Amino acid sequence: MARYGMAIDTKRCVGCNACTIACKSTNNIPEGIFWTRVLTDGGDVPDVPRETEMGLFMNYLPMGCQHCENPACVKVCPVGATYKDPETGVVRQDYGKCIGCRMCMAACPYTGVRSFTWEEPSYAIGFATGDIEVPKHEKHVVEKCTFCYQRITKGEDPACMELCPPRARFWGDLDDPHSDVSKLIASRSCKQLLVEEGTKPSVYYLV
Repeated sequence: MARYGMAIDTKRCVGCNACTIACKSTNNIPEGIFWTRVLTDGGDVPDVPRETEMGLFMNYLPMGCQHCENPACVKVCPVGATYKDPETGVVRQDYGKCIGCRMCMAACPYTGVRSFTWEEPSYAIGFATGDIEVPKHEKHVVEKCTFCYQRITKGEDPACMELCPPRARFWGDLDDPHSDVSKLIASRSCKQLLVEEGTKPSVYYLV
């Protein structure tokens, strides 16, 4: 049994959104839905740096489900559609059970990491082109990042990590001290988001 997690190097991230595109294409994510995105901290105009005494700067924060060890979403789901996979530690969503109440979205302290499919899923070219092992997307259910569950259970890396040009993402078993992600967390200064919420996120940001 593993406890998978990810470390994201904020000093390497260039805000290219390749992770966003890789996620959407691999997981057949419908139009208007995003499982991961890159938040930008810069100037008042999008994609323009902020000027300081030290010069120009632009910060990027890749954001997705934090796959918490103590997930608030799991506690509030009335039908068990949101659950924690015992073999991987990944927080998953069962579309077949989801009743669309969106209580998980309200409980999650990480804004915007879950999406609700208001309409019948649609694609730019009329059909999905990604991984055939991804569960079919449905109307009126909540969706979110799965750490590319269909890939990691075969020993492959999540698509966002594999296709990151500056190699800013690292993946592995947090319970294995010899994994790349565990070594980085132990050797680098890092942060977890909203630790005061007590959710114990499995995503670490290297700073």
